Amino acid sequence: MVRLSLAALSLTAIVAGSVVIVPGSTGEISQGTPPQAPAPLPTVTLPPELDRVLRDYEKHWKANDGTALSELFTEDGFINRNGWIRGRDAIRQAYARSGGDLRLRALGYAAGDTVGYIVGGYRYGEATTDGGKFILTLRRAPQGVWKIAADLDAANRQ
Repeated sequence: MVRLSLAALSLTAIVAGSVVIVPGSTGEISQGTPPQAPAPLPTVTLPPELDRVLRDYEKHWKANDGTALSELFTEDGFINRNGWIRGRDAIRQAYARSGGDLRLRALGYAAGDTVGYIVGGYRYGEATTDGGKFILTLRRAPQGVWKIAADLDAANRQ
């Protein structure tokens, strides 16, 4: 371990590779310490019209119902399955082989009159931690039902 005098430094932090020097610390330089994963964010309560999107998604996924899942999307909606898939018919085909005890939870959201989004986490079955994350972008006609315009999800790295 190397000790440095940091009294003369006025920088908040100096980062060089994996070495970090922070004034006010003991002056020790640590190399190779892996960063800790951030604590899980709390679940937020969605307005009923947005919560319906998540609950319907779960229901149709569990039922392995690609047709009903695709109806949650706008006609020109997007999903990503090793590349972008566009359109309700293509989504129906892509989701034809999907299924399982999917559990979705919202971490944040926003909604205006005709556009919105939900950011969240997902898991399967009785898992106690999120296995992945998602962002749903939403659209609706004025005073209409929310539809998914794009669904981007990714499994968490282990």
